Amino acid sequence: MSALTGSGALESTGSRVRFRHGPGFWVIAAAFLTTMAFSTVPTPLYAIYQQRDGFPTYVITVIFASYAVGVMASLYLAGHVSDWFGRRRVALLAVLAEVLSAVVFLVWQDVPGLLVARFICGVGVGILTATATAHLSELRQVARPDEDPSRSALISSMVNLGGLAFGPLVGGLLAQYVSSPLERPYEIFLVLLVLSAVGIALVPETVERLEERPAYRPQRVALPSSAKPLFFATAVGAFAAFAIFGLFTSLAPTFLAGTLHQTSRLLAGVVTFAVFIAGAGSQVVFVRMSRPHQLRLGLILMSVGLVGVAVGGLLPSLALFIVGGVVAGAGVGLVFRGAVATAASLADPTSRGEVLAALFLIAYAGLVIPVLAIGLGIALLPAELALLIFSAIILILVNTAVLRMLAAHRSQPAV
Repeated sequence: MSALTGSGALESTGSRVRFRHGPGFWVIAAAFLTTMAFSTVPTPLYAIYQQRDGFPTYVITVIFASYAVGVMASLYLAGHVSDWFGRRRVALLAVLAEVLSAVVFLVWQDVPGLLVARFICGVGVGILTATATAHLSELRQVARPDEDPSRSALISSMVNLGGLAFGPLVGGLLAQYVSSPLERPYEIFLVLLVLSAVGIALVPETVERLEERPAYRPQRVALPSSAKPLFFATAVGAFAAFAIFGLFTSLAPTFLAGTLHQTSRLLAGVVTFAVFIAGAGSQVVFVRMSRPHQLRLGLILMSVGLVGVAVGGLLPSLALFIVGGVVAGAGVGLVFRGAVATAASLADPTSRGEVLAALFLIAYAGLVIPVLAIGLGIALLPAELALLIFSAIILILVNTAVLRMLAAHRSQPAV
């Protein structure tokens, strides 16, 4: 990895002007946040599409699943290639994929177009997630070599979850208060994504491109055998955590309208925003807590929150449903941060992008598989019962996964 250094905001490299590593860190963070927000901006809009076209609820889960499949496919096939081609180039391609997705959303608004747009969006997110996480770590290491590396992991995780939080809020606000709610959000993000692409092009590279790149291969976990138990325990925890997020980024608005009789588009966005922002906020509030203690607290919060979500759906109670989601989201934030920090600490710099891509691949499987299952459940069962079964399964999975993570940490105290 290269060790480009310097102070100030900009530097001249040959005939090109680039940001230095410190400002470049925040440019990548802003692009990462914008991309993640764009990925969730359709959340409160699904009900509008459904009302306009009259398709059943399970179609929403299929549209959402096309996004998650795109994420998983790109993580498996290309999430690790920034280790070979460089972070900046791969991040730029990822954001340009989001630009294409925004265009498709605007020009092809039928269900097939939504499927294509969401898939392209997922491809870009999958590539960018691991690439930006690794790039942020390396930019920060050059800009502030004496800083604790966990701080970069915290900022990266907060940007990830913060972006996921702001997308539904922006979408809900625009859907509620502006004309053309199915166009305006994508027009705004199209501009922001283009600006993000320009910024990424000016950020320093942190990986030396190999003169002789290895033969292409799909994703794998390049770790010593002794570290794999901890990695896979961490990945299962991320899977369980993202299953909770999957519920609130796909079916929560429909559940609010159908079961809780709350049809406000703004409320649909605010609820999802609250769940994700709780995940980002919990990481800040408990940043000084040791990783095992964060995992234990995260387990408690997710368990209590899942019970609240299930009971809120059964009664039904809007307040309990929302509070349960926020509490569960706070727990997800702690477990997710622990997962990212642990995976990053297990990898050496030459394979960090690959290891993080593998973690996010398994995490995003948690978005698609449980959401498809609950979508099928709603088609066959009352929505309240399907939600109860979903919550029970994720509750068991969360407890099993986090307890395994804690056991793996105890067996490897140096990590």
